[in-house]
Amino acid sequence: MSLISRGFQRRREVEASPDRVPPGQYVTNDFPVLSAGPTPRISAEEWRFRVTSERGEETTWTWEEFSALPAEAVKVDIHCVTKWSKLDTDWRGVSVDTILKGVGSSAAFATAHSYGGYTTNLPVVDLTGGKAWIAFQYGGQPLAPEHGGPARLLVPHLYFWKSAKWIHRLELRDSDRPGFWESLGYHGYGDPWKEQRYAGD
Repeated sequence: MSLISRGFQRRREVEASPDRVPPGQYVTNDFPVLSAGPTPRISAEEWRFRVTSERGEETTWTWEEFSALPAEAVKVDIHCVTKWSKLDTDWRGVSVDTILKGVGSSAAFATAHSYGGYTTNLPVVDLTGGKAWIAFQYGGQPLAPEHGGPARLLVPHLYFWKSAKWIHRLELRDSDRPGFWESLGYHGYGDPWKEQRYAGD
């Protein structure tokens, strides 16, 4: 059986606004839960977040240290490769710009690593410039485990599989390396507006 989902067959729940909803997507008021495996249960006490530079240098935050970083409210639309979009989602998180400040890297690529073994690859330019966050709240509440809590990567301009749940490390790299879904046939980049769902799209 293939692990690749070609999308849910279900009715539209809300009429799609063409300026906010990419082609092939429908709008939902729900927040579907989709994962490649079981949900890790990580307490704040045991959670750690690390950035590893391309030279192997590592910076680590405990939950307490991470919570002390400047955080911001983020209202964004999100788009899943399985064809649902959810508009005006409310998050709170720490900008990846803040996290990478002082790391001293010139890497062009990153791999996000999650508790549970999930990985996904992204260009560093798509994580910086106010485009990505490590989010720890959704809808004013701590991020639930099924949605990636205690913290997940949030990269709303790409398909949502790039917003790795249960994140614990960003590995900065000089070269690109496919992550979990990318190695199984998903697109290497994942631009919803270009419908880059699968390799060759």
